[in-house]
Amino acid sequence: MPTFTAIPQTLTIIVGSTNPVKINAAKQAIGQYFPDVHIDCTGVHAPSLVADQPMTEAETKLGAINRAQFCQANAKVVDQHADFYVAMEGGVDQFDHSPATFAYMAIIHNGTLSVGRSANLPLPQSIFNALQAGEELGKVMDRVFNTHNIKQKGGAIGLLTRGLATRESIYTQALVLAMAPFINAELFND
Repeated sequence: MPTFTAIPQTLTIIVGSTNPVKINAAKQAIGQYFPDVHIDCTGVHAPSLVADQPMTEAETKLGAINRAQFCQANAKVVDQHADFYVAMEGGVDQFDHSPATFAYMAIIHNGTLSVGRSANLPLPQSIFNALQAGEELGKVMDRVFNTHNIKQKGGAIGLLTRGLATRESIYTQALVLAMAPFINAELFND
């Protein structure tokens, strides 16, 4: 388990986004490790300091780390400690096989950073071309699928998988994996 002397009755999580999909993913992922603990999970606006639509793996990863670090720094300023500072950043990149979308996760616990990543979702070339022209994935998907604000719902993932996977389910899975260094601290701290 994370480095708690005793498991507290409440865990506090600050998420670097006000998007309910990201807040719910963080609460669900960490809550799976602590089923008997009350999870207090809130979102704050946290700048990524990268483009609104990250176009590379490196930029996407940096955006997640920047958001998590902002949460931690901001919590000190406003005197609001949290057990976990969590951020997610979705991005796209052109891979050998096709363009794809994915997300990076950043979790800070007791000053230690863990970074995780979701699986790739292949993107149609026409959608990737629109992103290269400066559009954001959520807006392109809304236009192509005639939806509204899909990024705060199932996301491109939900649309392209016919709902078998969603933005929240993918974020939750990647966050569960990113928690491994905290849940197995004795193995990761040697």
